[in-house]
Amino acid sequence: MRTAIHRTAVLFAAAFATPSSAQDSAEERLDNLADAYYDYRLEQFGLTETEGGQAEPGDRLWSVAPEEQRARAVRYAEFLANLDALNENALSDDAQTDALVLRTLLEQELGDARFAEWEMPFDSDSNFWSYLAGRNGFTSVEDYENYIGRMRDIPRYFEEHITNARAGLERGFSVPRVTLLGRDASIEAYVVEDYRDSPFWKPFAELPERFSDGDKAQLRRAGQNAIIESVIPAYAELLDFFRDEYLPETRTTLGASEFPDGAAYYAQQIRQYTTLDLSAEDIHRIGFAEVARITAEMETVKEEAGFEGSLAEFVNFLRTDPQFVARSGDELMGVSAYVAKRVDGKLGDYFGFLPRHRFTIRPVDPAIAPFYTAGRGGLDACQMNTYDLPSRPLYNIPALTLHECAPGHSFQAAVALEQDEAPRFRRQTYFSGFGEGWGLYVEYLGEEMGIYRTPYERFGRLSYEMWRAARLVIDTGIHHYGWSREQAIDYLARHTALSEREVGTEIDRYISWPGQALAYKLGEMTLRRVRSEAELALGEDFDIRKFHDVVLSLGSVPLPALERRINAFIADGGQGLPGVAYD
Repeated sequence: MRTAIHRTAVLFAAAFATPSSAQDSAEERLDNLADAYYDYRLEQFGLTETEGGQAEPGDRLWSVAPEEQRARAVRYAEFLANLDALNENALSDDAQTDALVLRTLLEQELGDARFAEWEMPFDSDSNFWSYLAGRNGFTSVEDYENYIGRMRDIPRYFEEHITNARAGLERGFSVPRVTLLGRDASIEAYVVEDYRDSPFWKPFAELPERFSDGDKAQLRRAGQNAIIESVIPAYAELLDFFRDEYLPETRTTLGASEFPDGAAYYAQQIRQYTTLDLSAEDIHRIGFAEVARITAEMETVKEEAGFEGSLAEFVNFLRTDPQFVARSGDELMGVSAYVAKRVDGKLGDYFGFLPRHRFTIRPVDPAIAPFYTAGRGGLDACQMNTYDLPSRPLYNIPALTLHECAPGHSFQAAVALEQDEAPRFRRQTYFSGFGEGWGLYVEYLGEEMGIYRTPYERFGRLSYEMWRAARLVIDTGIHHYGWSREQAIDYLARHTALSEREVGTEIDRYISWPGQALAYKLGEMTLRRVRSEAELALGEDFDIRKFHDVVLSLGSVPLPALERRINAFIADGGQGLPGVAYD
C-alpha cells in the first residue's frame, strides 16, 4: 500500500506543478491529475487494480468515519481546484470529456459532503450490510484471505455507520420510518445460530477443487472463526440498534423538502443523478407529458391484444390472470435466460464492438428480495427477483432482461471496461443518468430487435417505460410538492401494470432515495433525442451499429458529454470505432 500512496503523491505533485513551456502540456497534467485521483480512490477504499482494469476489494473495508469523510472532501476540493487551473481550451475533444467526467465526479463528492450524506446510511432498497457476503466467485487463496480480512473488519465498519446514523437522527436527517418497516429482516438473516447458515459461509462451502487440502482446511477454519467471532456479533449489534434505537426515532415526514436545508439538498440530488440542469418543476411537467404519450401507446397495444374493456380493466387482467405467473423461480429465470440468448443472436446487427466479458443471471439474494426491486444488472451478473412470483409477471421479464443484462447494464459495463484507450478512472465510472438511461433505451430497442413476441410483452415494455415516466411525477411530487405516500402509490398503480407489491416497494425506494429515480427517463429521452438528431442529419449514412458503439465507448459520462460526442459523430459523417469492422 505504501507504494500506491507514494505513486499517488508523485502524480498529485506532478499534476499541480506550475505550467510553463518546458513543462507538461495541459493534457499531460490532466492525465496525471486523473491518475492521482484514481490511485487515491483505490487507496482510500482498499481496492486493488487487476491487469484487466477492474477494481477489486482488498483485505479491509473502507472507513466511513466522519473525520475520514471530511478529509476526503478536502482532498477532492484540492483536486477540483487544480482541475480549475487547467486551460481546458487547450485540451482535445477527448481530453475535454475526461475533464468533464472528473469535474462531475468531484462535484458530486463535494455535494455529498456538504450535506454530510453519510449520516443517513439506510434506505429501503439495499444498504451498507447487503453486499458484504461473498459468493462463489473467488479463484485464489489470496481472494479468500482478503475476504476473511474484510469479514474481520465488519465490526469496525458497522460501528462507524451506527455513529453516523446517530448523528443524522440528532439533526433530523434520516430515512422516513414508513420505508424502513420490516427491513430489519435483511439484517436478521445474518444473525444465525450455526455459522454454516450464514450467507458469508457460501464461498467456503464451495472451495475450488484445485486448492490443496491444507489450504482448504486453513481457509475453512479461518472463515468459520471470522463468522462466529466478527460477522454474527456485528450483525446482532446492528439489528439491536436498528430496532431499538434508530427506527423509533426516524422521521415521520416523507419529502426531502423536510430535511434541514431540504430544497438545496434535493436540487443537489437532482443534479447528481441526472447530470442535467433541470428544476423539480421542469421535471414534474416533463413527467406528465410522457405519461400522457405512453398512455396513448398502451391503448393501441391493448387493442392489438383483442381486449374489449378499458385500459384499467386490461391492467387488472394482466395483474390477476394466472397465465402470466411463473410456477417456479427456475421458470422465471429460464424465461430471462432465453430472452438473453435471443438477444445474443441480434447483437451483431446493432453493435459492431462486442465485449469479451461474460455475465451470468442469478436470483436476488433472499435476504433482501422481499423488498428489493425487480432486478439489477452488473458487470459479472444481472439479478432477477424470484420472491413472490405472482408479483413478477412473465410479460415484464423480456424488458427487464434487456435492461439489466444485454444490451443493458452487464453488456454496457463490459464494453466500458474493454476500452483500452480510456483513462483508468473512467472504465468503471457510473453516472445514473447515462447508465439507467441506457438501460431504459435498450428496453425500447427491444422493439426494433424483435424481442417482444406478444402484445402482452409489448405492454410489459410500455408499462416499464410508464413506470419510469411516472417516477418523474412521483419523485418530484414527494420531495418538492409534498405528496403523501398514498398519493404516490395511487398514481403508480393507476398508470402501470406493476403488481401491488412492486408498487409499494418502488414508492418506498423513491421516498428513501431522493432524485435517483429521475435518472432513467431523463437519460433515455436524451439518448433517443440525440439518436433522432443523428439519423436526421446523416440520412443514409447513419449506421445504428456505429452510433451504439460510439455511445458505449464513452463508458459512462454526464449527459452533456454524450450530447457533445454525438454532435462530433454527426460532424464526422457518422464514423464508428477505429479497428471495428462494420461491413
